[in-house]
Amino acid sequence: MTYLAMTSDLQTEIAYEVRRRRNFAIISHPDAGKTTLTEKLLLYGGAIHEAGAVKARRAQRQATSDWMAMEQQRGISITSTVLQFDYQGYQINLLDTPGHQDFSEDTYRTLAAADNAVMLVDAAKGLEPQTRKLFEVCQLRGLPIFTFINKLDRPGREPLELIDEIEQELGLIPYPVNWPLGMGDRFRGVYDRLKRNIHFFERSSHGSRAAIETILALGESAIDAYIESYRLEYNHLKDELELLDGVGAELDLGLVHQGKMTPVFFGSAMTNFGVRLFLEHFLTYALPPAAYRSDRGLIDPNHEQFSGFVFKLQANMDPKHRDRVAFVRVCSGKFEKDMTVCHARTGKTIRLSRPQKLFAQGRESLETAYAGDVIGLNNPGMFAIGDTLYTGTKLEYEGIPCFSPELFAYLRNPNPSKFKSFQKGVSELREEGAVQIMYSTDESKRDPILAAVGQLQFEVVQFRLLNEYGVETRLDPLPYTVARWVLDGWNALEAAGRIFNAVTVKDSWGRPVLLFKNEWNLQQAIADHPKLRLSAIAPLASAVSV
Repeated sequence: MTYLAMTSDLQTEIAYEVRRRRNFAIISHPDAGKTTLTEKLLLYGGAIHEAGAVKARRAQRQATSDWMAMEQQRGISITSTVLQFDYQGYQINLLDTPGHQDFSEDTYRTLAAADNAVMLVDAAKGLEPQTRKLFEVCQLRGLPIFTFINKLDRPGREPLELIDEIEQELGLIPYPVNWPLGMGDRFRGVYDRLKRNIHFFERSSHGSRAAIETILALGESAIDAYIESYRLEYNHLKDELELLDGVGAELDLGLVHQGKMTPVFFGSAMTNFGVRLFLEHFLTYALPPAAYRSDRGLIDPNHEQFSGFVFKLQANMDPKHRDRVAFVRVCSGKFEKDMTVCHARTGKTIRLSRPQKLFAQGRESLETAYAGDVIGLNNPGMFAIGDTLYTGTKLEYEGIPCFSPELFAYLRNPNPSKFKSFQKGVSELREEGAVQIMYSTDESKRDPILAAVGQLQFEVVQFRLLNEYGVETRLDPLPYTVARWVLDGWNALEAAGRIFNAVTVKDSWGRPVLLFKNEWNLQQAIADHPKLRLSAIAPLASAVSV
């Protein structure tokens, strides 16, 4: 076979595999039902056979995506997990993000690897603060957003009111793909506006199995038997559909893919009502893997040469093996086991001999991967968040910014005999992005300063140091709430002279950071030192050596 024929075959293979990839992250406020929806998508995708909803007090069966001990104790998601499964010919990569509001930084990194976002909304509460914040991150990246309005099996707000809120507050054009028949204990099913039929649901035991559906066309005589005691809800449905058809927007996939229109789905993840319908429409409308921006311009996913970037590091996914895994988003070409790649930041050549397909804590060996896939690489300390891996001509993808931390505390190790374990734990947790680490400029103060977006990050670090490294620690809080990086470095800071109401610390890479007690003190410093350039975002991770 000639080289040209081989190249042509590879191009055809890559194009086919990329077309069938769908990659998405779910964004929501805590307790909107994100882990439950994730489980149900896996249930319908055939990846699991019985779903176990996360419950803080009643753990009948632990949820597949919440694997860390602390998550299982509390019933919250605090790490990002990748779940891969096939459904109707599509290869789906579901990036499961932390649901707890303190973990927006980890969520942001995960959104950097997503092609689409599913915005989960509680029907009783509507849009909540965390949802709005994550929506803004999705808009920055221009991600298509699909809305799933959840918990229709409980009393909630009127569907028209929820649709209006999305339009007014987020500036998105909503297009309801389905519409609910009833709500709360009167929730009977949903009407599919595109296929013009009603899906009537029968509840399964705790929603642990797929819901039994009966699908009938609107106006079909057989409907009467299903709506006999739901006549009022049925008439209400018809009135609202008439209104939507009269004044609502038409579905425009171009606007969806630009992140300007959101297809809206109603359902109940807990009872499985509307989940399959959502999954099938989503796969039809969602964007396949798109081009990623690099220092060589946009890199097409069908480009023959392999490339990808590290968006997350996780230590000790399997406590028995004390392992560390780098999560890599494949951006182009074909990944193959045992291939040799270049590490853009260090210039080193690396052989990727033990790649893994990830499914929550379970992993299996991986032979190939394409754009949109996420692979797990054993990480003996060589990778940092934002690192680019490639074959062929050198390229480097844009780095992943860090949120400015708002809470600071010295982390103390009261037991000198645990010094090495303490240092190792702090270093590994910093590398995986669990928390930012800073240090005092006073050489006599050697303890690390934890810098976090929220209080729970502190608790997780202490919990993991104890459980994974055997080190008990103490926190001494610091009275600061604002951090700013000095863009021009130590010389610029020295030239500025004394800065009132600020303390200087250095980040993990030795760069100067100013900490302020409040926004007012920051503004005062900016007014006093107009030439001092300060940034709320740390310099990009890909440009930094570890």
